[in-house]
Amino acid sequence: MAAFEGVFTRLDQFIEQKMRDRNIPGMAVALTNAETLLHVSTYGYADIAAKRPVMPDTLFEIGSISKSFTSLAVLQLWEEGRLDLHEPVKRYLPWFEIQSEYEPITLHHLMSHTAGIIGGAVFLGDPRYEVWTLRQTEATAPPGTYYHYSNAGYKILGVVVEEIGRQPFGDIIQTRLLDPLEMVATDPIITNETRKRLAVGYEAFYADRPPPPGRPFATATWLEYIAGDGSIASTPADMAAFMRMLINRGQGPRGRIVSEESFDLMSGRVIAVEEEGRCYFYGYGLEIHESDGCSYIGHGGGMVGYYSYMLIDMSNGLGIIVLMNGPGDGSDKEIADFALKLLRAALHDQELPTVPLIGSTKVKNAAEYAGIYQACPEPDRGAGSNILSLVAEGEQLVLRHGDMPIMLEPRGPDCFYVDHPDFSLFLLRFGREKGEVVEAFHGPQWYINQRYAGPTSFDYPQAWNAYPGHYRSHNPELSDFRIVLRKGAPTLIYASGDEERLVSLDGAAFRIGEDARSPERIRFDAIVNGQALHANLSCGDYYRR
Repeated sequence: MAAFEGVFTRLDQFIEQKMRDRNIPGMAVALTNAETLLHVSTYGYADIAAKRPVMPDTLFEIGSISKSFTSLAVLQLWEEGRLDLHEPVKRYLPWFEIQSEYEPITLHHLMSHTAGIIGGAVFLGDPRYEVWTLRQTEATAPPGTYYHYSNAGYKILGVVVEEIGRQPFGDIIQTRLLDPLEMVATDPIITNETRKRLAVGYEAFYADRPPPPGRPFATATWLEYIAGDGSIASTPADMAAFMRMLINRGQGPRGRIVSEESFDLMSGRVIAVEEEGRCYFYGYGLEIHESDGCSYIGHGGGMVGYYSYMLIDMSNGLGIIVLMNGPGDGSDKEIADFALKLLRAALHDQELPTVPLIGSTKVKNAAEYAGIYQACPEPDRGAGSNILSLVAEGEQLVLRHGDMPIMLEPRGPDCFYVDHPDFSLFLLRFGREKGEVVEAFHGPQWYINQRYAGPTSFDYPQAWNAYPGHYRSHNPELSDFRIVLRKGAPTLIYASGDEERLVSLDGAAFRIGEDARSPERIRFDAIVNGQALHANLSCGDYYRR
């Protein structure tokens, strides 16, 4: 272990910087190789009010990393000849229904997120109810052809495992996976008994807007969870045991968990995925990608108040789990990436990489955004500044707002946070034409610069004027969103700042997103005094506030 001491020191430095920069309440990390646990480290608080620190035995909800456990249970039943991965779901759940003009959905499609079904409305309680409600939705692409991440799909798989295994889902995960892997501290489902050992979860203080600098947080709502898409709570050391089984291709300490053939299916490149600037493949409950000449498998997780990331370097037999009890805006993945770079360098007697700089507001292409932007009148543009004046100062992008210079913080491609109350509800986004920046958007407001050559007025159905506004759900799993009319079309803006265009289907119904294969739908109703009071987003109910 002496060879890794420098690794642990640098990793500590990076994590401590990340926690300060992103205001992360608590964290636990474990590193492992194929044979043994290399390191466990803990940081911050499991309960801030009680000043209870995170300890090695503190439980964290692992969220969607649980999908790999569900996939393993399905593969075990397949090996036993009790189910067929390519048979329709209705063979195992005769009451399952979904609207579709395509071939039937199979377990294979669900495990690889290629069923073409909605992500899910996250009904809490018995997962069979959410599976039942899918009859109100439509599969919008031929199964196996289109990747669309679906928690609902893994809820279906959990129910199938119960039906075929003839036991409650939690008992199946316990006896088939946790016990053979000697994961003695892990709970297969999240109940009130789990809460006694669980870190307190925290969420962003503001539920209706992008997190401001400093990222204040508040205690998250406590929830029980028993469904196959994210029901597990674990410790870093237990998750290291799980990763060792994956590094060893299905071999556990007491024998095989799944066969080599099953592991090849699980880690196979079923469907290519391109999203958020990333390119990877999805198998069965695992993401697969290559980087720096190494092959990786892994998965992220997010629950109300908890975030996690598991990453395994299969080429070098190394793994890391990062568990957090608060939002970190991608910190878990950044920590995992850096940790494996450190471990790999130490393993090959190479110089350790330096700790990356964090919290940078540098904008290398700041000059591309500089200029004067004039607001275009829009029916729903609301109050705000008529002019945006942006100046490039070296590698900084500065907004001149009145007499105040405001340095913009990058939050994604062509996307920035403006640290001023007038801009707090939305991110500032820029649009390009033939590679040049020509327009800017802030919520309902649209601004153009002198390079913009397109139309400035747009026709649209007057009925759409009823839809803009702020909608929220009292289900803690569902986020606030706002609808704005922009350039004659409705746009959905999530609290995180992410945006999706709405495409009219019929009447008050819209597809979410430009991709014609998207199954996500939103419908507005209860129009009173020219305003929609209710929106149904893929079976989830939201109400105007």
